This record gives sequence, structure tokens and C-alpha cells, in this order.
Amino acid sequence: MAEWATYVIAREDGGHEVYEARFGAVGLDLDLLAGPDVLVPLLRSRGVAEWRDEGLCQAAALIDLRSRTLLFFAWEGPITQMRHRAVMWDALRGAWPGWELLWTYDGPAELRTHLGLDPEDVRYRGGRTIPDAALGVDDEELAERDPMVRVVTVGADRCYVLSAGNDHPVAEGPAVLERLAGAPDHHRCEVAAESGLHVDPDRRRVGWWLLGAAARAPEMASRWPGWTVEFWQDRWEEHIRASAGRFSPPAAIRWRALAELRNEARERRSALGAAVLRTP
Repeated sequence: MAEWATYVIAREDGGHEVYEARFGAVGLDLDLLAGPDVLVPLLRSRGVAEWRDEGLCQAAALIDLRSRTLLFFAWEGPITQMRHRAVMWDALRGAWPGWELLWTYDGPAELRTHLGLDPEDVRYRGGRTIPDAALGVDDEELAERDPMVRVVTVGADRCYVLSAGNDHPVAEGPAVLERLAGAPDHHRCEVAAESGLHVDPDRRRVGWWLLGAAARAPEMASRWPGWTVEFWQDRWEEHIRASAGRFSPPAAIRWRALAELRNEARERRSALGAAVLRTP
């Protein structure tokens, strides 16, 4: 099964080029550590490709040579893990000196918007929102170091943990409260989730975040008419505060995270080869 990654180079003359890697989605962040001087020539040695829709494009990067801006996102990789997020950002800034680095929470559609192209051309037409299942308190996924889970807290007394494979629960709107009403209450989530949602029914306020990307992320407020919706981007600390500690993930240990990142970069096997070894 392919894991598609899309790369786009915006040229100085205003045009752009599209390339792709069939198995490049898992590790795109590690490949970006090669920096623009290595990455751009390598991409241009490949055949050009077409845009893939957000249902198939699992990671993407846009390298804007005019504005020296890098826009990117991924569904998997160190940068989507709580324990590695901060050190990976620092490593990427070091590999792209003088560049502005931006995470595209709306996936490939946001890359097209940056280029002045119609984002609707890469929208997935898959139909209705697909919710993730609620997990039991003893589900084996919770024992993983980087579990693929989402955390949903409601008020100051309820906490649910969901699998993470479909749509973010914020996309369900207020219906998510009814759906989870009979789900197992974890009382407190202490694992490193990859996304989350906090709902305050009394104040009719919602806050949500994620470490990956979500289709139509800027439009999620429209799913909650009459509610105040805050998009916290990747700031899970906001969720910790809003939930009064119901969500309490483990703190990252910087020196350990950096050592692990260096090891992952060395082990990365891709078309970039030894260039990936350029870690800080």
C-alpha cells in the first residue's frame, strides 16, 4: 500500500513544479532535514507528478523559492509525536536557516491556496464524517509509547479516549456528546494523544488541537452553530488547562527526544540517502 507524499517547488518566475514519493509520507519530516540545497536538486531529478487529493496525500511540502517559505504537514513521523515535536521543529529550523516554516493544518488544500490555486481541486469527496470508536480503559493501544488515540474531555468530569484513524471528533459537531454519552469514561488521560477536543457544555465553548492535519480545518467552527470554537493548532497545553488536568500527557524529555531523533534520521532509508544524516 502506498504512502503518498507530495512535494511542490514554487519557482522564482511564479511557476511551480509537483513531485511525489510513493512511500515518502512516513518520514517526510526526516527527509526535510536535508535542507533546501540538497532537497530541491533531488526532487528535480525525478519525473513531475500531479496533485493528489487530501484523501490520498498523507504528507506534503511546498518549497517556495521566492519567499523562502516552507509549508508542510504529515500524518506520521517524529513531528506528529508529542515527545519529538519540539526538537524536530528546532532541527528543521536549523536545516532551513533564513526560511519561514509553516505547518499546514488544512493539508494539501492549504498549499494550493498559498500558490493562488483553487483548493477545492484537491478536496476529498468521500461523503459523510466518519467517527472514531471509543476505547475501553484497558485497550492495548493505550500501552503503546506513541498510541494512535485522540482524547475528548467534557466539562470537568468526563474523559474519553478514541482511536485515531478517521475524522477528528470536532467534525461531528455537538452530536459527538450524544455519541459518547455511554462510552467508557477514562476519568483521566495520561497518554500522549495525537489530537484532542475539549467541550464545555455550560459555557458552550469548544477547543480542539492536532499534531497532523484535518480536511477543512478552518471550517470546523461551522459544525458547532451557537458555540464558541477555538482552534488551538498544536498547543495541547491549552487542552490540559481547559480540562483541569483530565488530560495530562507525559512531559517530553528533551535530551532523550533529541537522541532518538538523531537515531531515526540515521536509520531513515529514502532517495535522500546520506543527506538525511545532517541532524543537529
